[in-house]
Amino acid sequence: MYPKNLSIKDFSYHLPAEKIAKYPLGARDNSKLLVYRNHEIKEDFYYSLHKYIPPSSLLIFNNTRVIEARLLFQKTTGSIVEIFCLEPYKAYSDTSQAMLQKGKVLWKCLAGGAKKWKKETLVKLMKTQEGFIELTAEKKDQSGDSFLIEFSWNNEAITFAEILHLAGVIPLPPYLNREAEANDYKSYQTIYAKYDGSVAAPTAGLHFTEELFKQLERENTKTDFVTLHVGAGTFMPVKTEFIQQHEMHAEFIEVRIELIENLLQCLTDTIIVVGTTSLRTIESIYWMGVKTIVQPGIAPKDLYLTQWEPYEIKATRPVSNTAALEALREWMHKNELQKLITKTQIIIVPGYELKIADALITNFHQPQSTLLLLAAAVVGSKWKDIYQYA
Repeated sequence: MYPKNLSIKDFSYHLPAEKIAKYPLGARDNSKLLVYRNHEIKEDFYYSLHKYIPPSSLLIFNNTRVIEARLLFQKTTGSIVEIFCLEPYKAYSDTSQAMLQKGKVLWKCLAGGAKKWKKETLVKLMKTQEGFIELTAEKKDQSGDSFLIEFSWNNEAITFAEILHLAGVIPLPPYLNREAEANDYKSYQTIYAKYDGSVAAPTAGLHFTEELFKQLERENTKTDFVTLHVGAGTFMPVKTEFIQQHEMHAEFIEVRIELIENLLQCLTDTIIVVGTTSLRTIESIYWMGVKTIVQPGIAPKDLYLTQWEPYEIKATRPVSNTAALEALREWMHKNELQKLITKTQIIIVPGYELKIADALITNFHQPQSTLLLLAAAVVGSKWKDIYQYA
């Protein structure tokens, strides 16, 4: 069946609320580990992960950092408006640039209580060691359910990233059904998080500890990193009957040319991606390489990936993973780029064949979600048995 014709009803299962862990374990690598290999299921613990990693494997992690994307403003009437920062305005080249803005910045946001918020400029006072900082939010435009909001603050020395840290709240996944707590600022963050920009953690990596990394190193396992800033769309269930009608969210990715070199050297080894975001990034790299073959003169601003392109790109001949990565590397050299910063909207669903990744380390996903579709694309129809076992 062509992927667009898949019915979302075929990707559902019973998920009792009490089966969702609302808090992580104190020792991250004590979490249970389900292993699916050679069509068999077994279970272990995360601290034993190294036993299941083939020698000389390459593990790819997403080093994005979760930002405090929820901002609560109180109107003069006393009612609360919650602003959820989705992504930077298109004028900024990437999330990092927007996070480093000083004095003011434009973001695309959702607004809870928006009907009560007309033209009033919202104001929030933040206490620091140097005194109070005033943060304001002003609506500039609206598109569907989202708003273009200008944030401004009266301290030119402070970046927007620092403003969010002072005034914002970590946006926990809605299925946890609880408010963020002080411990979440650390526990809902991977230990290797580096670049601010996500509104959700790449949760498969939350179980990794320093000791587990050391154990993997002792086993000669190699590691590398990509950056995909997770958007709020990752929480969105598929509400359409068929996948074709669902619009996938686009997200910023950053890929260093050194990673592409590393992938080229490891294609004969096992490449394991940690998390669905890492998988989407690695597979997007392949297709962007194909695009540079099909359109050798493509400009950097035009090299991005839309939702269905992987299923529709027409190359004159099959493109191997080696050829795609080499083409992307040469295109980056030609355009004098050490880092590819762009957006991907790729949707990975059953029918998709992995181009670079050989295996996936992931958490479980909600029914009728694009993340469950991705898992089903990796393991096939066996996903039902795996989730039932879990």
